[in-house]
Amino acid sequence: MDELKIRKRNLWMFPLGTVGRDMMYNLVTNFLLTYILFTKGLTAPQLGAITAIMVAARVFDALNDPIMGNIIELTRTRWGKFKPWLVFGIILSSVVVTMVFSTDLKGWPFVVLFGVFYFCYSIAYTMHDIAYWGMVPALSSDAQARDQYTSRATLFAGIGGTLAGIVIPMLTTGSATIGGSANVAYKAVAMGICLLAPAFLCFTIIGARERREAAKAPKSAGGLKKIVNTVIQNDQLRWIALIFLIQQVGNGIAVGGLGSTYIYFEYGYDGGLYSLFTTVGMSATAFLMIFYPAISRRIDRKPLMNIMAGIAIAGFALMLLSRVIPSAGFALLTAGYMFSNFGLYCYYLIMMISIINTVEYNEYKTGARDEAIIASVRPFVTKMASAVIVIITTGSYLLSGVTIYTNQISDLESAAALGTIAEAEKLASIQAVISGVSDGQRLGLLLCMTILPCALMLLSNYLYQKKYRLDEAEYERICKALEK
Repeated sequence: MDELKIRKRNLWMFPLGTVGRDMMYNLVTNFLLTYILFTKGLTAPQLGAITAIMVAARVFDALNDPIMGNIIELTRTRWGKFKPWLVFGIILSSVVVTMVFSTDLKGWPFVVLFGVFYFCYSIAYTMHDIAYWGMVPALSSDAQARDQYTSRATLFAGIGGTLAGIVIPMLTTGSATIGGSANVAYKAVAMGICLLAPAFLCFTIIGARERREAAKAPKSAGGLKKIVNTVIQNDQLRWIALIFLIQQVGNGIAVGGLGSTYIYFEYGYDGGLYSLFTTVGMSATAFLMIFYPAISRRIDRKPLMNIMAGIAIAGFALMLLSRVIPSAGFALLTAGYMFSNFGLYCYYLIMMISIINTVEYNEYKTGARDEAIIASVRPFVTKMASAVIVIITTGSYLLSGVTIYTNQISDLESAAALGTIAEAEKLASIQAVISGVSDGQRLGLLLCMTILPCALMLLSNYLYQKKYRLDEAEYERICKALEK
């Protein structure tokens, strides 16, 4: 099969593999805390313990990423170094996710189970996540081809995440809840997603072709010292990791739990509203993910980031304006999220490509590509950011005092699952609970999901403009030097 045919094949087989993975990622990252709040009725100490577990597990997971990257780097099998870890990782992830969303445990027994689950999930997801994105440099060294692979894989990841963002709240909250209870609904949804994830990843495992000549065996095992040296010696990798961390924290606050809770408290306990919010919010990014390669050929990354900053600021302003004009509040909130997400998602694409481009910079400086180790930086940063987001989200809940209301809703959901109250009675009672949330509590949630992300976006843009040197011209110069 010639190079052009392989490239065309890879442009479908590689991106398709991540659809189910990102549905699972969306379920755990954006809905796990909501599932716990609205079904487990935890006390403040128990919620604090859950938060501590999530933060500790994500920090552990983040630290484990470079180690996993090094293990993958040293893997040599007839199927390559990436695909065996795709298989092991996705199967284990599916098993543990199904378990945690299927349990009837509550209180401290659930907290203990959650601790075991989260650490198992962290290790399992790391296996296939680093292996998946680590394949990008092995698919092609051409800059435009990488833009295509990255943007299309991000597009399909966005499709998976968007599908999950639409389906999960619709089927778990409000009148369309499966089984009339969030407890039953989350179990069914989780099982479905955990079947789809390995099914979609088969496209990549079976269909994608790597450039095996780019994966030369390392001279030595390396170990932790190798990982640390790779990061220390690559100054551009260090800067882009910090910038990406700041950007990811801001990018995830709205969908990390605060967005759904705010919408349920402000506009009603209806999963369809949050589905609409996320669907419209992601619709503009679909355009960006499709046409980013064409845009990147006309506008360099640094000027493009300034343009996107202006679009995102306008979006955040619209979200705040939703409180000023209540008659059009939900429409303004949703439109504002669409514009802010458009800008932030472009930042995400640029960060992804900027991290990948440090592979050639690393080879230029040290003679070693270390693709898997460098690729592990992206999930490392993402998980560190998610730990910070959990702290911000839970802190916002506890400081604003909204857990009083979520615990009451949890009790009603549990009663509906046991059949002691009818669904209509449950929904009416939940609406009565929500009516007790004060305007100040709602406003506090909105400010957290607008002002803070905007400030973090501007900081990440400033640092990128000042500290990241691998722009289009410099990257091309390095590639030409490597060819010689």
